[in-house]
Amino acid sequence: MAEEHSELQERILSKDLLTKEIDLVNRDPKHINEDVVKVDFEDVIAEPVGTYSFDGVWKSSYTTFTVSKYWCYRLLSALLGVPLAVLWGFLFALISFCHIWAVVPCIKSYLIEIQCVSRIYSLCIHTFCDPLFEALSRICSNIRVAVRKEI
Repeated sequence: MAEEHSELQERILSKDLLTKEIDLVNRDPKHINEDVVKVDFEDVIAEPVGTYSFDGVWKSSYTTFTVSKYWCYRLLSALLGVPLAVLWGFLFALISFCHIWAVVPCIKSYLIEIQCVSRIYSLCIHTFCDPLFEALSRICSNIRVAVRKEI
């Protein structure tokens, strides 16, 4: 029994990432749309105390809002979900491609080349500036400041 379970886990782990099972219940496992699209009837329409419509109107409005929001979202996602998924997939593939094949190599090349420049710059600073500042520090080391309070 334990052997079958470990074998099943091995098969699941060895599956290709593109064919992995998706969770049809929890469709936002990383909570990226937690605060953005949670709009309920009570968040949009509210009647203050003393200004109430008929109960039937209020119930019908609630049902109409909820059902129309639900079906409009489903219709829009059915019509535009796949084309937009292709667009976003292409865009993120393009960003990944540029990052992997252009940005990171340029940064690495720059860092390698700037190392040589930084060594030359450091050598110039130590050669010319260190003696100057050392001399200035010796000149200024004998300066004494006294503060007096005059009445």
